[in-house]
Amino acid sequence: MAEGKPTVMIIGAGLGGLTMAILLERAGVDYHVYEKYKEPRPLGSATGINPNILPLFEQLGLLEKLKAVAKEVASVTVYTADMEPLGAIDVRDHKELSGYLSLIMSRRDLHAFLLSEVPKERMTLGTKVLSIQQNQHGVMIRTNDGKHHHADILIGSDGAYSAVRQSLYKHMSAQGILPKSDGEPLKVCHMGILGTTERLDPEKFPRAHETFGHSGVVIGDKTRHTWRYFSVPDGRVCWRIDVQLKATSHDESDAFRLSEWDADSFKLDADDWREFKTDLGGTMGDLIDATPKDCISKVMLEEKLFETWYHNRTVLIGDSCHKMLPNAGRGALNAMMDAVVLANTIYEITSATPENITAAFKEYFEIRYPHAKSELQTSQRMAKVLAGQTWLDSLTRSIVLGYLPKSIQQKNTENGLRYRPQLTFLPQVEARGAVPAFPQMVSKRLLAEQQNQLLELQAAQASTV
Repeated sequence: MAEGKPTVMIIGAGLGGLTMAILLERAGVDYHVYEKYKEPRPLGSATGINPNILPLFEQLGLLEKLKAVAKEVASVTVYTADMEPLGAIDVRDHKELSGYLSLIMSRRDLHAFLLSEVPKERMTLGTKVLSIQQNQHGVMIRTNDGKHHHADILIGSDGAYSAVRQSLYKHMSAQGILPKSDGEPLKVCHMGILGTTERLDPEKFPRAHETFGHSGVVIGDKTRHTWRYFSVPDGRVCWRIDVQLKATSHDESDAFRLSEWDADSFKLDADDWREFKTDLGGTMGDLIDATPKDCISKVMLEEKLFETWYHNRTVLIGDSCHKMLPNAGRGALNAMMDAVVLANTIYEITSATPENITAAFKEYFEIRYPHAKSELQTSQRMAKVLAGQTWLDSLTRSIVLGYLPKSIQQKNTENGLRYRPQLTFLPQVEARGAVPAFPQMVSKRLLAEQQNQLLELQAAQASTV
């Protein structure tokens, strides 16, 4: 067993997997990323990045580069189908409370930004994992090119229908150690059609060219549809049309049919969608027409919090272990926060023994699971406000947007902004804003290294006296 930092394989080059790669690069950990697609796909809509994770990008020296592909957000207005305002979710106070304003950008731009920070030699594209084996000596994957790859740790960051999770759970189930709830299928709650337009005419769509990101959510009238849109840099608009479904279970065998970014299994021919109004200066039909067809996709929106995040030398992050509805970018946000905490615990490993790896995974889970559970509950509440179609959803929306006391809103906002994790092995960014962040993790390994360096310096000085 080699001494020192462990070697790592990351399966999946999505937002969480790329963030994980960037952090391991900074930690000096040997890693490699395997992605089943040959090239990044230009699919998806908007992704929000809020103050919970922005200190990390500042710590990495990447905040200004991130801002260059994003717009700051002040509020999100919720409308009826006739464009009558129901209320707004105001986030302007985030700056005062945390030191940061939330950002909105296209998922494609965020992915390209993260991808640019990962050395090309650290990635293998067009490689699908066929099988996984792990024991006390290491973990091995077999890929579709007939090759075998080995490491000390395997990180599954390959989405809601994670092949890594399926393999892990299959082995655990055979041993009778998988919790019953983890064997139950995901439930699909919404189906969405989404995309990002090309640059829009500023005379017809002036609000798409405003400095701040313009965000709107429209609740359909006597229909299961809701639609939303967000302006991003270069005069483009990210949009999504959702259809609320009765919660339907789908097992892992449906993964290909319910592919999260599947552009081939639907037809965008619903004429009534084209008439959906916006406050941008045009209709949803105008946004659809301004979107390249290969940039329009379907996504099945599920939610589930898995109980098992690790076993042996395999660990899960992001949608692989907690699938959330994409409200305010919570899926991407939580995948990134997973990566921060997991990178910190992996950094502490001084010898890649099964005991040390399990201890690192256990600490990661104990830190992240309670927060992910809280985030899932927040996502569920926001789904009622921003997309719910039942009478109870309407009541919830009315209370949150119109009758919830300011003091409660302020308290909820402050509690949500306290969780701002940073890396333990890099200089910390000083906390700003009126709301202090929760205490950061302390790296015992870094403290020990600094203590040893101090002792060596003192010994060297004493020898010269």
